[in-house]
Amino acid sequence: MKSTMTRMGLCAAVLAGLAFGAPAHAETTLRIGTVLAPADPMGQGLEKFKADVEAATKGEVKIEIFHNSQLGDTTEMIDQARAGANVGTVTDVARLSSFVPSLAIMSAPFMFDTYEQADAFALSPDYLAWGDELKEKSGLMMLASNWYQGPRHLLTQKPVARPEDLAGVRMRTIGAPIWIETIRAMGAEPTPMAWGEVYSALQLGALDAAEAQPTAITGAKLYEVVKHVTKTGHIQLVTALVVGAEAWDQISAENQKIVRDLAVESGRYASGLTIALGDKSLADVAASGVSVSDVDIAPFKAAVAGVYGMLNLTAEAATVDKVLGR
Repeated sequence: MKSTMTRMGLCAAVLAGLAFGAPAHAETTLRIGTVLAPADPMGQGLEKFKADVEAATKGEVKIEIFHNSQLGDTTEMIDQARAGANVGTVTDVARLSSFVPSLAIMSAPFMFDTYEQADAFALSPDYLAWGDELKEKSGLMMLASNWYQGPRHLLTQKPVARPEDLAGVRMRTIGAPIWIETIRAMGAEPTPMAWGEVYSALQLGALDAAEAQPTAITGAKLYEVVKHVTKTGHIQLVTALVVGAEAWDQISAENQKIVRDLAVESGRYASGLTIALGDKSLADVAASGVSVSDVDIAPFKAAVAGVYGMLNLTAEAATVDKVLGR
């Protein structure tokens, strides 16, 4: 009897040891930041993402949202995530192309005609493979890449009808090669700058122009410091929700799937708001006294045609065409 009890005790001890030694996924908090205002569609999408994730994971994954650059500009948030912080952000995919060059195709000029095209490509096996490569090379996990912020237009102090009108114009853009070369090809002098500094730079004359999507123009009140908005739609700003891989790996596989599925769903929700609010934003800009005009985009398309070859993106462009069947 004593021997039996001893064996039972040993078994219990072994099982207890295994239980304590087994990997456990504790509650994880992801701090998601954005440079945009809370009322921006991206901000509203993130709030939905927070509520849905916390409900679906029963609080095992908590989301904290920080608007208006509270965690820094986009580059700073990406650096924090890569350094191991439990931080994430919504970023233009071109910023990630320094790790996986092919990702730049998502921000290439005149690449997508509609959000639906971009959404379809963002969920294709070809694109998702680049996302897997991103985690390996950068320490960033791409949760979804279908957060549409709208078509980028030109914001200037003088009328623009053709690329030649941008000669010598210092234009703020995002500091990634695809953006810089696109703006340069369109005729302006690309000037990378943090989004939070754009208003004052335009106001003080440190910048002559910027380019932005309709909801960001109103969100940042840039209509107060520019005179013209020219609707070129030269880039369809499709962005990605990314988080640090180190924080991501603390989440159970079951909850990871929930979070990724909800990131796609919330991206579509935010994108729907972007599309719905875009025309209203431009109407509000026009009502403020700023000239809002259409333009023949053919000369601009011709001007940027060489950017694909310059940045070795012709194969990626062909992949987009293949996925979209065009």
